[in-house]
Amino acid sequence: MSSSTAFPGQSPLAETAPLSLCAREPHVPADRLVAEMVPPPRFDSVRFDTYVPDPNQPSQSEAVTVLAGFAAGLGGAHATGAGRRRWFSKKPAAPAGPRGVYLDGGYGVGKTHLLASLWHATPAEPSLKAFGTFVELTNLVGALGFQQTVRTLSEHRLLCIDEFELDDPGDTVLVSSLLSRLVEAGVALAATSNTLPGKLGEGRFAAADFLREIQGLSAHFRPLRIDGEDYRHRGLPEAPPPYDDEQVTRAAYATPGASLDDFPGLLDHLARVHPSRYGALTDGIGAVCLTGVTAVPDQSTALRLVVLADRLYDREVPVLASGLPFDRLFSDEMLNGGYRKKYFRAISRLTALARDAKGLVAQ
Repeated sequence: MSSSTAFPGQSPLAETAPLSLCAREPHVPADRLVAEMVPPPRFDSVRFDTYVPDPNQPSQSEAVTVLAGFAAGLGGAHATGAGRRRWFSKKPAAPAGPRGVYLDGGYGVGKTHLLASLWHATPAEPSLKAFGTFVELTNLVGALGFQQTVRTLSEHRLLCIDEFELDDPGDTVLVSSLLSRLVEAGVALAATSNTLPGKLGEGRFAAADFLREIQGLSAHFRPLRIDGEDYRHRGLPEAPPPYDDEQVTRAAYATPGASLDDFPGLLDHLARVHPSRYGALTDGIGAVCLTGVTAVPDQSTALRLVVLADRLYDREVPVLASGLPFDRLFSDEMLNGGYRKKYFRAISRLTALARDAKGLVAQ
């Protein structure tokens, strides 16, 4: 710890106390929610030419070719911004063929890399393209309302949905209805999906199941199979052992831009902040330090934590914690239930961020 940084009980010369997520109640305007629907920092620099196909899996090279052609076909006057307000210009003719592609493949074959590359390659202003997870899309509808979301996204050329979740029938119907309206407005779609309950061990969802679940939308999607070894489906990495409260607190005071919160208090605070604002909750945070990590008490709390874990992972914010290791956050009942895919993803992502935080303790 630097000599100019104080730690409670040691020196009164603290330059800056840690930030607190619990002290933040961000109010995010609707236009920012839409503007932030871009590939996360982790995928900001990916492109088709940075995707390295497995020479033993020809479907991977084929996927790059098909997606590059799909992106090229999404240009036109509207993509330049000249026709952004469609009531002032003639709506561009929809290209022939399906208006969407569905990337069908297992874990670790690069579906998100390819989806983000499609977003980057589409010849349109960033303001005319949207990229987000299924959860972010449902949160957007919750924040804006269905009709306003339709009006806002109808001006886009492309909507990319990563991790289309089919474990909640209500949300599936909601998003399917939204996408139907967007297709009618000429918006192109691209999606990946997670596994259904009961199929986690298969490592992939399968296009036939996806198309059946979205029913009326199936004609708008061209399934694009991406074969490959499921690198990330070999079991969760072992979570690093947690630190004690003093180590975490010292690191928070020694790390510029770090936040420091009691874990149970943070869980309570998340209940008072709409999940669509969790990204704004972490604005400017260089590291998240948590004391007293305990098992999550109920499913509603657990699902909010999953969203926060996704936002932290997207932004590559390291997480340093005391208490229980992250692989013990969720009960056996949760890990065996319908949302287990989300919980396993949260454990995996928080574990990766905990590994990234190791260096903070050495300061």
